Amino acid sequence: MKCGTCTGACPSGRVVAFRTRKIVEDHCSGETDLGDESLWYCTTCYNCMERCPRHIDITDDILSLREQAYRAGKALAPHLKVLGYLHKTGHAVPINEKVADKRASLGLPRLPPTTHSYEDALAEVRRILEGEGVLGE
Repeated sequence: MKCGTCTGACPSGRVVAFRTRKIVEDHCSGETDLGDESLWYCTTCYNCMERCPRHIDITDDILSLREQAYRAGKALAPHLKVLGYLHKTGHAVPINEKVADKRASLGLPRLPPTTHSYEDALAEVRRILEGEGVLGE
């Protein structure tokens, strides 16, 4: 069955040339190109899986392919940058002055109660990443 429901349900496919059905077809036929940039376009919203009439675990397959791509040295530079920042700070998104100021304007502490406040938590994040072979930049 090549219905394309997954592609039609995909928010990324409306913005970039991401065709979920092609990823699935290539994966099923063993022809996945781990260097294909479109593997990284998936937002992991699970719309495709929720709508798939064949109940294919599309998002999970894409995540598995991304892991294979990473281990093959084919992850995209922006994703590697996020991993490096996560390893360095425990956050995937920087907590810069602008974010800290916005938090303060909302009556929140300038730093969130996360790894910035708990050194043991940062050590745990690093231990997990290193255990998975993700050493950062």
